[in-house]
Amino acid sequence: MTTPDQALFTCVLATQNAHKIDEIAPHLSSSLQWLTLKQANWTGGVLREDADTFEGNALQKAVQGYRGTMLPTLADDSGLVVPDLEGAPGVRSARYAGEQATDAENRAKLMEVLAGRELPAYFVCVLAWVLGNVQHTVRGEVHGKVVPREHGNLGFGYDALFIPNEGDGRTFAEMLPHEKQAMSHRAAALAAMRRSSTESLPILGAISSGSNLRTKLAIRTESDTPTQRRCCSQDRPFGLS
Repeated sequence: MTTPDQALFTCVLATQNAHKIDEIAPHLSSSLQWLTLKQANWTGGVLREDADTFEGNALQKAVQGYRGTMLPTLADDSGLVVPDLEGAPGVRSARYAGEQATDAENRAKLMEVLAGRELPAYFVCVLAWVLGNVQHTVRGEVHGKVVPREHGNLGFGYDALFIPNEGDGRTFAEMLPHEKQAMSHRAAALAAMRRSSTESLPILGAISSGSNLRTKLAIRTESDTPTQRRCCSQDRPFGLS
């Protein structure tokens, strides 16, 4: 496995959601050095996400990450869509029950709205890559249904209420991480990003089941300064077409 000192370039994963980091990190190419926003000395506060589409929100976060760190940036926006509820929770999935709502509060509101019904639903994940004027997005979806009662205590967000069509009748929250990853919306988006990568942009490598955040995201010490980071030059073709 590539160590931080062997990594060719430094990139930023622009999310402030630890659960998303855990799910994305195993898919990241070890030929690149990945930093969280905190490790990249991010001082911009909470990432803004007020667009009306998943693509818009993902790009917003990636652009903010790039402008705040001047490093190539990958960002994620995701959520649950229930067509019979006019697309809710949708882009407001994290804030469905209020701006500061917890996952449990969001699930409680959805269960209240479902009122005992099971409805078709799908999860969406959009990944956005930004480097200078280069902007690229990919989308992944997983279809299934939402149920009116929680099942399982793994996962996060709406996982305890969502049963994927491809599964065996369990919710995402009843699956082990590797089982969820085999069919999740985030895995589908990561696969799409891999397919769109070029030799000059090895953003995402093959899935490594033994990888985790500590091995894939380079851990920088507080004494590191921005001038110590290696970053790819914009003069080099390091973008997605």
